[in-house]
Amino acid sequence: MQFEVLATCHTTRARASRMTLSHGVTSLPTFMPVATQAAIKGVTPQQVEGLGITLILNNTYHLNLRPGIGVLREAGGAHRLQGWNHNLLTDSGGFQLVSLNKFTTITEQGAFFASPFTGEPTMLTPEESISIQHAIGADIIMQLDDVVSSLTVGPRVAEAMQRSIRWLDRCIEFHEKSGKRDTQNLFAIVQGGLDPVLRDECLNEMIKRHDKVAGYAIGGLSGGEEKDIFWRIIRQCAEKLPADKPRYSMGIGFAEDLLVCVALGVDMADCVFPTRTARFGVALTFNGPLNLKLGKHAKDFNPIDSTCPCPTCKDGVSRATLHHTATHETAAAHAITLHNLAFQARVMGQARDSIMDGTFPAYLRRFFADYFGDAGYPEWCINALRSVGVDLLDGNPDAKVVKGDGAKWEYSDTA
Repeated sequence: MQFEVLATCHTTRARASRMTLSHGVTSLPTFMPVATQAAIKGVTPQQVEGLGITLILNNTYHLNLRPGIGVLREAGGAHRLQGWNHNLLTDSGGFQLVSLNKFTTITEQGAFFASPFTGEPTMLTPEESISIQHAIGADIIMQLDDVVSSLTVGPRVAEAMQRSIRWLDRCIEFHEKSGKRDTQNLFAIVQGGLDPVLRDECLNEMIKRHDKVAGYAIGGLSGGEEKDIFWRIIRQCAEKLPADKPRYSMGIGFAEDLLVCVALGVDMADCVFPTRTARFGVALTFNGPLNLKLGKHAKDFNPIDSTCPCPTCKDGVSRATLHHTATHETAAAHAITLHNLAFQARVMGQARDSIMDGTFPAYLRRFFADYFGDAGYPEWCINALRSVGVDLLDGNPDAKVVKGDGAKWEYSDTA
């Protein structure tokens, strides 16, 4: 990996960077679409490439179960298996062990679980997780971590954090012995729940391994915690993580979350949100999400967004057409998915451009004003951005402020 910071924001902690990996260059900050099982639902790799996306995510847990390491090795890795010629990151599988399998048992050796397909008992160790990721051939691989819900409290949080540090050492040792360090880049995952003291302890330990890892991820969030706590943990981690390596916030997908994280110093994020919400008929726009299932769109023959360069909007597919077919025809889900991926890419691309030309604070003010409009600014966003010198209410003191976590956009209609 070659990582170069090209510009930093004069006000916030945002930065624009270039990350060069074995399969090309990815400009940061960026959003990674999730291709869990070596496929982004409803779209082809060529369509994703056509949107200018250069980094996607596969999942170790799922690919180990199907198609399995043998098929991956025979195919020459997941790049060839899925026809993707650009950069690839793999999640280690730790999150899925908790979220998808109620019968997982965590021991110091690893995670013991039953296959959801065959019921066969399986042990996933740190070494096995890295071995699977070697077979996948991802450009960025993640350590296996001991994951607990962000709402978990008590001694289990400290236990998981400390075990994640020990498992990182085992991942590092196995990875270095493999001889793949030059082509596959290992990231550490910072844990510690919502406890700032535990987060600091984990940060200190993982920074000690600075020369052994290529980057850092912030894990254990996006699990239902209050947003005003979420951003403070992100800020704490991003401030302390080394400036010479990329910072990845795991599981972040809402546009407001992405831009707050970028302002706090994060470079990379991933989430299923834009593709999953497309399958429910919701299109993402700079004026807020559109629930195309609502009757108000039945006679609207405009595209989702006349300024959007995605094939759906450029080819003139109307809101009326998508209203008629959304959730009934797979073609509608495919069309909205393309648009939503393009939207995420535009949000981050415009952030990169504004960081480079010194106008990122102005971009934040314009984006939030357009996106939330009459719905009101989420209070947590105001607090988070004020912490890095941007006041969304400056010059607009009468703007509506929404207490708590703010509007729930997933299936609402705001434009």
